[in-house]
Amino acid sequence: MPNFSMRDSENRHRSIYLLPNAFTTAALFAGFYAVVQAMNDRFEVAAIAIFVAMVLDGMDGRVARLTNTQSAFGEQYDSLSDMTSFGVAPALVMYEWILNDLGRWGWLAAFVYVAGAALRLARFNTNIAVVDKRHFQGLPSPAAAALVAGFVWLAVDNKLPIHDSLMAWVAFALTMYAGITMVSNAPFFSGKSFALGRSVPFWGILLVVAVFVFISSDPPVVLFGLFVLYGLSGWITWAWRWNRARRLTQERRGHSS
Repeated sequence: MPNFSMRDSENRHRSIYLLPNAFTTAALFAGFYAVVQAMNDRFEVAAIAIFVAMVLDGMDGRVARLTNTQSAFGEQYDSLSDMTSFGVAPALVMYEWILNDLGRWGWLAAFVYVAGAALRLARFNTNIAVVDKRHFQGLPSPAAAALVAGFVWLAVDNKLPIHDSLMAWVAFALTMYAGITMVSNAPFFSGKSFALGRSVPFWGILLVVAVFVFISSDPPVVLFGLFVLYGLSGWITWAWRWNRARRLTQERRGHSS
């Protein structure tokens, strides 16, 4: 007779195993949807789709850890999804929106961003076992995508005090900055020390509610502002570490002399 309990256990295991990959697939769909909407000149929808992909991408890894369903396949699938949603999609959205007005400079900026995302993901995959878990090496690709998508969202909503003649060059500079910062050595806080399964005090819940209220007050302004601060935080941390190391070196020289 077949062992139905064993078969039910295997089926449950397979259904849980599919759960994180379902989130990855949803993130991949959101990135592809952003490209399609940009081709249809619906740039606000495209920008929002990239932010949706970012939320879904942040959930798949945590779901895999909570359900103990991490796998090499999931890691590779997640990287390919990230390349589409946070590498190709933001560059194409930005290019279709305004960078194409700059001719070859526009598509060169878009390519620098795509290449930066590809190199960033490749370096992350090869160094995952040796880097500091508390910080990312270089700007993570979802945050870079949020910078680009947030800029598009703000500009389409006419919430950027930038003259039309300068808008394309500001977009060029931001796209180049995001692409180059992804392959830099600047340390960006990872947030991996925060565990969903860990109990938090009551004020922690209130803080989460306050963050949601703050974002919902004006999503494009708040989200873009937050990711601009995050996009600068790595360089600030790097400068602080460099200055601290320089002072320590000077103090050691002073003690030895």
